[in-house]
Amino acid sequence: MNLGIIGCGKMGSALIEGAIRSGTLAAQNVWGYDVHTPSAVHFCEKNGSHWADSLATLTQHCDAFLLATKPQQVREVLQQLRELLGNKPALLLSIAAGIPLAVLEAELPSTVRVIRTMPNTPALVGQGATAYSLGSRATSADADDAHALFSSVGLALRTSETLLDAVTGLSGSGPAYGFIIIEALADAGVRQGLPRTDALRLAAQTMLGAAEMVLRTGQHPAELKDMVTSPGGTTIAGVAALEENGLRHALHAAVGAATTRSKELSSL
Repeated sequence: MNLGIIGCGKMGSALIEGAIRSGTLAAQNVWGYDVHTPSAVHFCEKNGSHWADSLATLTQHCDAFLLATKPQQVREVLQQLRELLGNKPALLLSIAAGIPLAVLEAELPSTVRVIRTMPNTPALVGQGATAYSLGSRATSADADDAHALFSSVGLALRTSETLLDAVTGLSGSGPAYGFIIIEALADAGVRQGLPRTDALRLAAQTMLGAAEMVLRTGQHPAELKDMVTSPGGTTIAGVAALEENGLRHALHAAVGAATTRSKELSSL
């Protein structure tokens, strides 16, 4: 397929660059368009892809599109695509937050298949987590293409659209929670006498290692926690302090609040 990127910002660019690096997409089959022309030109020059000077040019050359604009620009773009595509069959992958499948499908011709996705920023370093949901016209082949694209920059999971708000609250917003935890651990290390640079590197690597153990071993986090909590030892003392100070409750509240806000945005 020839894939056109509508919006060459950080997230859209990261997804496509990852797909090109992995061989999932060939650079010569990618076209980039952005209302901010320098962004599209930079992306295309960096990856050896084609630059489109307009949406009209993009639709002439592509049969699949990654909608990666800012949410407030989505409806205008959809209206333009409706006129430009006409009855041309096409696939649209949307990473626009808060725009339901029903809206995307209603704004586009019936020949356009739609997949709604929720990636996250670690896709920028090839460690993303993306959930995707198929629209009523999307095919199993479309699902395979979406899975290949998003798994090229990390984890890709197919899910029901009704769960995408929860995905937003967990993995979509989750990197921010992780950054706060890493920052707090580093601050705590500095308080105990560690140099700032060392404390930050130790905190980040420790969180990375813990996450990798969960993914590689398939063991429940509680099992892995128990492996390092010796009776009367240092770790169980630290775990007890976390429980006493409400870390678990705070994370539940964060995911809940972000999920609620995602639902609010979807209804606007």
